[in-house]
Amino acid sequence: MMKVMNLSKITLSLCMISAMLLLAACGNKEKATTVWDKVSEAGEIIVATSGTLYPASYHDSATKELTGYEVEIIKEVGKRMDVKIEFKEMGLDGMLTSLNSGQVDLAVNDIEITKERLEKFTFSEPYKYSYGTAIVRKSDHSGIESLEDLKGKKAAGAATSVYMQVGRDHGVEEVIYDNVTNDVYLRDVDLGRTDVILNDYYLQKLALAAFPEFEIMIHPDIKYHPNVQAIIMKKDNDELLKQINTVLATMHADGTISELSKKFFSGEDVSIEQELNFK
Repeated sequence: MMKVMNLSKITLSLCMISAMLLLAACGNKEKATTVWDKVSEAGEIIVATSGTLYPASYHDSATKELTGYEVEIIKEVGKRMDVKIEFKEMGLDGMLTSLNSGQVDLAVNDIEITKERLEKFTFSEPYKYSYGTAIVRKSDHSGIESLEDLKGKKAAGAATSVYMQVGRDHGVEEVIYDNVTNDVYLRDVDLGRTDVILNDYYLQKLALAAFPEFEIMIHPDIKYHPNVQAIIMKKDNDELLKQINTVLATMHADGTISELSKKFFSGEDVSIEQELNFK
């Protein structure tokens, strides 16, 4: 009788060990699942963008559809990868948080490649090259003639943007907006609620053209911070990065990205790096 009981205990113990090993194996398998595995299984990539940043990501006034240079690039990437693209609209600060938490897979919104961001995120191959400028009032340049004059001036922008960091480095008073449209930023400078908008040259040029009623301009003498933009994703998504870069290379080679640039940037090809002199 004792032998039977001992044998039963051994059998039970073996079953429990087997179950634990099976659960551990399943757990390891779940941990090993990558974003690319998830994308492949779901046939979908979730992409964060603002929907308010003309011409990178905005809603067409006639159709109300989400479009823009980077929106159309990622739509074409999805088409060539044979996956659906689902957009989630949010401010820049929310995009980076959502990438880290896994709520979104990618983000596109004129997001610059920086040393600090490369420590936390991965970027695709670039599709935009630009530099920083400053929007000021026409009447007096908002009292700004160089970056050194930014001290104490009210600068409008997002807290985590590279341009706000430039302003911060020069002592601006930060006026933080969440996810508002360009007309809100521009009107506030015109009315004197803020003094300056530090941002990308091409975006600022087009924004001004869209709202000629405001008495503001791009400062003629302030040119700084050459920069590069690309698709951003959470770090170590190697297979997803490889797939996206392969498609982007093809789109560069066949002229698709150049055509999209000219469509959204009034004939200018922002996908080509230019030689510019910065003081």
